[in-house]
Amino acid sequence: MTNVNRKIVLASRPVGAPTADNFRLEQTAIPAIAEGEILLRSVYLSLDPYMRGRMSDAKSYAEPVAVGEIMVGGTVCQVEQSNHVDFAQGEWVLSYSGWQDYAVSNGDGLIKLGMQPTHPSYALGVMGMPGFTAYMGLLDIGKPKPGDTIVVAAATGAVGSMVGQIGKIKGCRVVGIAGGEEKCRYAKDVLGFDDCIDHKADDFAVQLAAACDNGIDIYYENVGGKVFDAVLPLLNTGARIPLCGLISQYNATELPQGPDRMSMLMGTLLVKRIKMQGFIIFDDYADRYDEFATEMSQWLAEGKIHYREDLVQGLENAPQAFIGLLNGKNFGKLVIQTNQAQ
Repeated sequence: MTNVNRKIVLASRPVGAPTADNFRLEQTAIPAIAEGEILLRSVYLSLDPYMRGRMSDAKSYAEPVAVGEIMVGGTVCQVEQSNHVDFAQGEWVLSYSGWQDYAVSNGDGLIKLGMQPTHPSYALGVMGMPGFTAYMGLLDIGKPKPGDTIVVAAATGAVGSMVGQIGKIKGCRVVGIAGGEEKCRYAKDVLGFDDCIDHKADDFAVQLAAACDNGIDIYYENVGGKVFDAVLPLLNTGARIPLCGLISQYNATELPQGPDRMSMLMGTLLVKRIKMQGFIIFDDYADRYDEFATEMSQWLAEGKIHYREDLVQGLENAPQAFIGLLNGKNFGKLVIQTNQAQ
């Protein structure tokens, strides 16, 4: 075992889009553990859009990362050393140890994954926060019915890909929105979407309207911006909008240009009796995780859910990969392999 713990800290708060200068790689000694503690060695680190919000000191649903502190993030780790009766050396756990190689834990908040999990990194994606977000947002807020039309942006991403596939399982017509021909082809050919529209196309709004000729019953919102502008006039009476993210706005430093559309939005919500509800997955639905895990595990075993990871090697590459994530450069759930499994 090395004596060095690499960690990536927030060097400064970004103004607009994050840059490499906002991060700093530091090295410290690996901490010793006391009685009742375990030393975790990370193997996989999840990168997710919500982390951009934690880099800002604007008021939000969670405390920001302090300048000079380790970037937050979900991790899949192995127990390197254990002085805890409930954890064995070599055991896999789901943790929240952030952008670093090693962390000390007293066991609180850890989820056991076993000694030899088949796909340990799945706990960060399809079986973790993104899959859970897709499941609860669509089923509890969206309430899909057979024959409904669902539209979801970032259709090949960690959440969007799950939303679309769950929608198909529930008997809905699913139209995805993605960036580029390759991603749209994957959404249709592999994920089983009925259609997928490239948001980079000059006539994107026209193509979306043609694909949703009977309107939109559920729009799963995780992007915002011009995508929502194109969706709004297509929403049917009684439409539902689960809102889990607004990635197009995370780097904004001012309000968008153009006329104020708030009155149009409010009028549409009123006249069409549309339900639009934001949610924070573990704040609002933590008590239903077992329900999700049981059903998602079954769908995976039956081949009803396809899952793709975008795996990047090396903790040192996390900042650049995260910057790419905010620009839509990932293809699938973005995961950093920080270390090799033992």
